[in-house]
Amino acid sequence: MSIEVYRDAWGVPHLRATDPEELAFAQGRVTARDRAWQLEVERHRAQGTTAAFLGAAELGWDAFARRARLADTARRCYARLEASDAPTAAWVRAYVDGVNDGLADGALRAPEFAETGLVPGRWEPWTPLAVWLSTHILFAGFPTKLWREQVATRLGEEWTELFATDGPGTAGSNGWVVSGERTASGAALVAGDPHRFIEAPGVYQQIRLACPAYDVVGIAVPGVPGLAHFGHTGSVAWAITNAMADYQDLYRERLRRLPGGGVEAFGPEGWRPAATHTETIEVAGGEPVVVEVVETDRGPVIIGADGEPAGGSSEWEAVSLRYPPRVTGELGFGTLPALLRARTVADVDAALDGWVEPVNVVQAADTRGGLLHRVAGHVPVRNRANSLRLVPAWDPAHDWEPAPAPLPRAEVRGHAVMANARGLAAPLGVEFAPPHRAARIGELLDASAEWTPESTTAVHTDTDNPSAARLLAAVERAAESLSPDASAVRERLLGWDRRMAAESTDAGLYAAVRGAVVRRLAGHAAFTTLREPAPYPELFRPWLALGPRVAYALETLLTAGPVPAGDVDRIVREALEEVGAGEPPAAWGVTHRLAPWQALPDADDAQWPGLAGDHDCVLSTSSVPGWTDRSARASAARYVWDLADRDRSGWIVPFGASGVPGDPHHRDQLPLWLRGELAPVTTDWQYLTKEQG
Repeated sequence: MSIEVYRDAWGVPHLRATDPEELAFAQGRVTARDRAWQLEVERHRAQGTTAAFLGAAELGWDAFARRARLADTARRCYARLEASDAPTAAWVRAYVDGVNDGLADGALRAPEFAETGLVPGRWEPWTPLAVWLSTHILFAGFPTKLWREQVATRLGEEWTELFATDGPGTAGSNGWVVSGERTASGAALVAGDPHRFIEAPGVYQQIRLACPAYDVVGIAVPGVPGLAHFGHTGSVAWAITNAMADYQDLYRERLRRLPGGGVEAFGPEGWRPAATHTETIEVAGGEPVVVEVVETDRGPVIIGADGEPAGGSSEWEAVSLRYPPRVTGELGFGTLPALLRARTVADVDAALDGWVEPVNVVQAADTRGGLLHRVAGHVPVRNRANSLRLVPAWDPAHDWEPAPAPLPRAEVRGHAVMANARGLAAPLGVEFAPPHRAARIGELLDASAEWTPESTTAVHTDTDNPSAARLLAAVERAAESLSPDASAVRERLLGWDRRMAAESTDAGLYAAVRGAVVRRLAGHAAFTTLREPAPYPELFRPWLALGPRVAYALETLLTAGPVPAGDVDRIVREALEEVGAGEPPAAWGVTHRLAPWQALPDADDAQWPGLAGDHDCVLSTSSVPGWTDRSARASAARYVWDLADRDRSGWIVPFGASGVPGDPHHRDQLPLWLRGELAPVTTDWQYLTKEQG
C-alpha cells in the first residue's frame, strides 16, 4: 500500500493514497486507531447491544434499535448498494477493512475497553450504514407526534400545536454562505456550526482525504467514510443544516395473536400477517431480556410490540414507525464519493439528488462564483395528518405516494442563511426553530461587505438573545405591588443588554427569573393533565416531559395558551419576588456549564467549563430552563470555508482529534472552542508531520 498519514499541529489526520479505495481504507484505519472506543460504542448502538457492556441503563435504546430494525435496514441498504452501485459498495467495504485493521491497535490505547471488559468486534460492510441510521433516526423528531397526541387527548385538539418550537430532542445548526461581492477577497465564504448533543469524544472528526482523484478537507462522522456534511475540495465547498423536515410517520396499529403464536396486523386490506421474532438483549450485571420484534406492512412496531391483549381478547394496540430507508432500501451513500469528486456547485448539486436521510438544507459555493441553496433528502408525499399525529394503520388515506416530494431551492443574493427556521424547507415540515438565529445572522451579515474568514468569529460567537424580549416585556408590565428586592431585580433586567455572556451576572439574573417563570407555568392548573406520565417508553421522555416543553415554548405561552393573561402576569411577579428574596444569582457561566454525554461518565464533573450563549443565540448552547442551566447541546463543530484560499479556512471541534484519554490531542481544541476561535486548515504537506510505521 502507498498510504501516508500526516498530522497537523492539532493532531488532525491528513491522508494520502494512490486511489479512492485505498484512501477509504486509510480513513477507516486512522479513525479506528484514534477513536476505537467511540467506534465500537457506535457499532453496538446500531446493533442494539450496548447494554451488554454498559449495563441496564442502555436497555431502552437497545430495545428500540432492535425493534426499529436499524441493523437489518442497513443490511438491506448495503445489499441494494451492491446491486445498483458496486463501486460505492466497494469503497464502503474498503473503509470497513481499514476499521478492522486498526481496531486492535486502537483498543490497546483506549482504557475504556479494559474498564468495561469489552473486546473489539468485527465491522461488517453494512456497519457504517447502520451507524449512520442510528445516529440520525431521531433527527426528524418523530416522538414529537407522541407529544402532540398527548396534548390533543389530554388538553384539547385546539392546543395541539401550542408547544410547536425547536424541541429538546431536535438537532439544529447555523449555516451561511456569503457571495464574493460581500467578502474582502471577492470569493465566497461558507461558514456555520452544527448544534448537536455534545459527546466526548466528539461526534465530528476533522480529516483530509487526498488521492490523485481529489484532495478534500472536511468534517466527518466517525464510523462513516467520506465527508457527508462539511467539505472543501479546493474549488468547491459545502455545508448543511437540519431542514426540520417531517419524513417519518407513526401508525396506530391493531395487532392480534394467533393460536400458534404468530401476529397479524389490521390494515387497509384487513388482517394481514406481521413478521415477528424474538431477540435476546444481554445485560452487564443483570439477566438477559427477551424482546419481541414485530413488523407490519407499515413498518417496525416500536411501541407495544410485546403488548398484552386485554380482557380475554387476542387483540391489542401498538405503534409502528415508517421511515424512508426501511421502505426504499436506499440511504443515499452513493452521494458520498460523488461529493469528494466534486469540482463545482453543479457537481455538488447533482450528487445531492441521490441523498435520502436525514433531510438537510445544503449550501455550497465554488471558485467560479457558483452558489447553491437547496434541500436534499427523501420526504414522502402523504396526508397532512401523518405529519401531525399518530394515524390509523387501517385507513388507506395515510399511505405514502410512490414518488417523494419535490425539493425546494433558492437563489443566493449576497448571502443566504440556514438555521432551522421556517423558510426554504417550510413545505416539508411542521415544526421549525424560532426565527431568532436566522434573523440575527442575517442582520450581522448585512452589516459588512468585507467579510473574511477571521471576521466570521463575530457571527459564530454572537450572544444576543432575541427570545428574551417577550419575557422582558412581561417583566416591564410587572411594576405594581413589588417588594423593593423584586423591584431591583426588575430594574436590572430592564437595563440588561440581552447578551448571554458567560461573565454576565445580569444574564445569570435573567436565567434565574426565566427558570422561576417556567416552573410556575408548568405547575399551573391548566396543565395538570399533561403532568401525568405518558404511556410510552422512557427513551422518548425528552420529548414528552412537560417542563422542557414549557421551557422551549415560553415565548408562545407568555401571550397565548390556556393560562389566562392575568395568571401569566401574576407568575412573572412571583418569579421576580422569588429571585429577589434569594441569593443574588451568579454569573451565567457559573451555572451554564458544559455537560457532554459520555458512554462512561467521568467522575470529575467539575472539569467541564462554563459557557456563554443560550438556546436561541447564534452561539447556541441549550439548557432546560427551570430545571438545569447545564448545557448538553451546543456547537459540535465550527467551520469557515474560504473559496479564495483554502488555507485561510478554519475549523474547530469541542475537544480534539483523538478519542484517547491522555493523548496530547484529546482535548487540546477545547480552549479555542470556548473562545470561539478556529484552528487553521493547513494543506501544504511540508508543514505537516508524517507518521512513521
